[in-house]
Amino acid sequence: MTDVPSIKKMRTSLWHPRFKRANVGRPDRRRLKDKWRKPRGEDNKQREHRVDRGALPSSGYRTPRAVRGYHPCGLREVLVRNVRDLEKVGDGYAVRIASTVGRKKREEILAKAKEMNLKVLNG
Repeated sequence: MTDVPSIKKMRTSLWHPRFKRANVGRPDRRRLKDKWRKPRGEDNKQREHRVDRGALPSSGYRTPRAVRGYHPCGLREVLVRNVRDLEKVGDGYAVRIASTVGRKKREEILAKAKEMNLKVLNG
């Protein structure tokens, strides 16, 4: 599969907190879903790095280079939009069908992927 011995083990052994925005309790227009923004401003409660305010990201939380870009199943991910894209995919890759693909073309892609023994992540 790959030269990395235990991708799942390396990925699952890493733990980091879920980084929350400072305005988590505010209405939707300010919350911006799960997008993390650096706290700025003297009145920002998250600016003081305290445990009860939530953790701030730092370089120590980064994934090891050997397993960066791998799906948790241990394979690299490829986005596929049509059947021709499937023919370019080799071993050691998992397929994700694009969200813009319709039902008819999706069924063709799934059939071809099954024939090629490829793992489809959202099939």
